[in-house]
Amino acid sequence: MQSQSYHGYDVWGHAIPEQEGILQPERYAASGTITLGGKLIHASGVLGHFGSEEEAELAGLDWALAWVDAHT
Repeated sequence: MQSQSYHGYDVWGHAIPEQEGILQPERYAASGTITLGGKLIHASGVLGHFGSEEEAELAGLDWALAWVDAHT
């Protein structure tokens, strides 16, 4: 999970491991969360599927940053 403060909000990017067949490469679903003062403001659904944990986290973080930009 990656997080940062942005315009007073805390924004989070999440990577959720997907469990598929044992012989398939590991994949991660991305999601994002926005909090303010410790309270949930908004959370995304699954934003996409990625081949690495870092890519998924960054996609979630990018979504959260864009949400804040659109709502402030």
